[in-house]
Amino acid sequence: MYKHVALLVRQDGLSHDEFVDYWRENHTPIAREIEGVVRYQQVLPTEPDHAEFDGLAELYFEDLEALHDALGSEGSRDYDPEKGKAKEAREDVDNFLAVEERPRFIGEEIVQKDEVDADTDGFYKHSAFLVRQEGMSHEEFVDYWQENHTPIAREIEGVVKYNTVIPTDPENAEFDGVAELYFEDLEKLYDALGSEGSRDYDPENGKAKEARKDVDNFLAIDERPRFIGRERLVKAEE
Repeated sequence: MYKHVALLVRQDGLSHDEFVDYWRENHTPIAREIEGVVRYQQVLPTEPDHAEFDGLAELYFEDLEALHDALGSEGSRDYDPEKGKAKEAREDVDNFLAVEERPRFIGEEIVQKDEVDADTDGFYKHSAFLVRQEGMSHEEFVDYWQENHTPIAREIEGVVKYNTVIPTDPENAEFDGVAELYFEDLEKLYDALGSEGSRDYDPENGKAKEARKDVDNFLAIDERPRFIGRERLVKAEE
């Protein structure tokens, strides 16, 4: 399935709570009806004061063309839909988002592990927005990530679901991929992957320690935003 992830940053003058209220009460009823959207989930930070973003908006489409028609093509921070709910939603983002500070990512989601039958509503989620090391091509990065790192990461203690998202247009994407690790318990997430606001972490044992050592083989750690939040399912078509 194809996925559009918007890393949301609030406008100056808005508190995080005001941002969330507007997003949920005003924008969400529009966005959930955007043409082609088959699933829509939001992720709110567990510790807003330490989070790098105010939230994640994740819109899923069965068809990549439908995604581009609704939300613009890869590499475009902005877009200009001409009709329907997509146009209405675009006009509304100017009321609460700092659009130019909002990274976006379009990719194809690959489910690497799923112990909960895709039911992640209310779960805690660590999203790492990955940037490859200098001197490595995107293709080399993906090969290492999928073949070497993923088998380790899927076995991290406490992980009940693990997705990798690969960009559909790597040359124009802002990141080389997204890694999404789900936990039922926030304390288990922190134990495995560090607390909110920490770009790095130092687990002392198990697969989490092994995974931490391995990221030095392919990631530019300091350029990798991370986001810890709680997921809320807004829409899911059967």
